[in-house]
Amino acid sequence: MLETIRRRFQALQPQADFCSLRYVEEDNERLSVRQGRQQPLTRRHDRGAMIAVCDGGGYGYAATASHGVFDYRQIQLPKPQGRYQGAGSDAAYEWPRASLLDLLLSESAAAKGEDSRVVDWSASLFRQDIRQLYLTSDGGEAEQQLRALTPSLVVTAFAEGRVQTRSLGGQYGGLGRQGGLDLIAEAGLRGAGRRVADEALQLLYAPNCPSGKMDLLLMPEQMMLQIHESIGHPLELDRILGDERNYAGTSFVTSDMFGHYRYGSELLNVTFDPLLRNELASYGWDDDGKPAEKVWLIRNGILERPLGGDISAARARLNGFALDGVANSRACNWNRAPIDRMANLNVEPGDQSLAQLVAGIERGVLMQTNVSWSIDDSRNKFQFGCEWGQLIENGELKGVVRNPNYRGISANFWRSLKAVGDESTFNVMGTPYCGKGEPNQVVRVGHASPACVFGDVDVFGGAA
Repeated sequence: MLETIRRRFQALQPQADFCSLRYVEEDNERLSVRQGRQQPLTRRHDRGAMIAVCDGGGYGYAATASHGVFDYRQIQLPKPQGRYQGAGSDAAYEWPRASLLDLLLSESAAAKGEDSRVVDWSASLFRQDIRQLYLTSDGGEAEQQLRALTPSLVVTAFAEGRVQTRSLGGQYGGLGRQGGLDLIAEAGLRGAGRRVADEALQLLYAPNCPSGKMDLLLMPEQMMLQIHESIGHPLELDRILGDERNYAGTSFVTSDMFGHYRYGSELLNVTFDPLLRNELASYGWDDDGKPAEKVWLIRNGILERPLGGDISAARARLNGFALDGVANSRACNWNRAPIDRMANLNVEPGDQSLAQLVAGIERGVLMQTNVSWSIDDSRNKFQFGCEWGQLIENGELKGVVRNPNYRGISANFWRSLKAVGDESTFNVMGTPYCGKGEPNQVVRVGHASPACVFGDVDVFGGAA
């Protein structure tokens, strides 16, 4: 198929300033069980191509009009060459359905046990196999193969009028990574059923999270959401330029902040790194052919660079802002045009172990695993809730608390960062459900982070 596409594109000989073809073929499959029963197997195969044309200063996709207020001939469009192979060996991608289904049924049964307080329990494995080919009229050619696996296990318990849910890595696919079946062991799925159920039961009888200003220790499972909502979306350059205003909102970040704005404390270092191979959104080139590279967005707390592809960066320069782009022009599939998206957006590790982080807290709460989120249209004021909380008193972890929540303002929250965990606290997370754009596009996003401590945060409990 790929060779046929190459020949047909070469035969087109388009009479335009620039032309590209992006072919995508994707296979998805989900194995799942719920309450001890196998759910219907879901499989999906999709393939197609999109052609982009730059001519006469306009830039259009497929049958869209090729004209506009910006002269796209000013942009040096990439001419990629090469092949990118995602993480893992071919053997690691074999898919023995029967044995994998047995694993899901076993962990599901362990989660339920004989306990009538466990009222819902499920486990699943979702895999993606994506092949892409990008061709340009000036001889560019880039081929990529990306494979990902997302394990999931969720348990809900009920007693005395209370309901609590505990999950492995979050209820929204937080353990997604690129790679093969070795990710099952990395995620800790085997043997997790009973442990996750026990934690749900602990939450049923735990006291409500206390309220007040205190230190907050966020583990990587919650840092993923914090990074995504209060760094990732605000830094998307098309959003800063106003493109998303009609649908997904704007940003408190403006084009004149880059190079000097204090986004966080001196401990905050944030990178965009599509080359971290096992993370969910790793790739060799973005969907406009720009080579992927690791780029610092925030260094020692100072905002340096936006999340904008070459086209958005050129538009910013037209408005008088000399902003460099990154390789984040991404489309969810062949039938959508690339727009500015997060990929692997990570907080770099610091120098403290988890024990040291805890020891430095006189009064606070450890929170883990997102369960709810709310943030305003400018991605500034937010309120997030977690599945799991533990009190910290005088440098020691104490009892479990339920319904832990916290709120803040992005522009101030990251400045309250007072300690950053080392490599031993670092974990690679990911989500397949980041939505944006008109028409809507849902893409895979990776977030890796150490545990982090924030000072003087507004913490509160949920409904008793």
